Amino acid sequence: MIRAVFILSFGFLIMSLAGCGDEQTGAAEVKWDRDACERCQMMLSDRDFSAQVRIFPEGKRSRVYKFDDLGCAVLWLDTKEFKNDPETQIWVNDYKTKDWIDAQKAWYVRELTTPMNYGLGAQADKTDGAVNYEQAVKHIYKVEEKFNIHGGNLEHDFDEK
Repeated sequence: MIRAVFILSFGFLIMSLAGCGDEQTGAAEVKWDRDACERCQMMLSDRDFSAQVRIFPEGKRSRVYKFDDLGCAVLWLDTKEFKNDPETQIWVNDYKTKDWIDAQKAWYVRELTTPMNYGLGAQADKTDGAVNYEQAVKHIYKVEEKFNIHGGNLEHDFDEK
């Protein structure tokens, strides 16, 4: 009896370890108020507007980068060599349901208060006035250009007296 339990336990262990090598997909678990935004280093605490980017490096397990606002994810991703890789996944929280949805298939409503003030809330369904992902990206760049959200306006020549 003990031997049978041991064999079953060992079998379950082997099966679970075998699954560890599978490539993952989708949004990863977020440790709210502990995970930091990859771009601005703010803690992820707002479950309405967070984003994730999952990449698939060749020959390696996928890797997830987490963001407090879609704007941070878009601007960060634009600086990476894998930005146009068709395997790269972008996930956002549906601001109504808190579910993770595919950012490139989501619809975005504007004029919301978001962590980095890009003002976009993602949702699965199209509603009046909602914009698609490409339009949301253009909006993010307009906001960044107008307000220079991430502190570029704080660059100083500290050698001046």
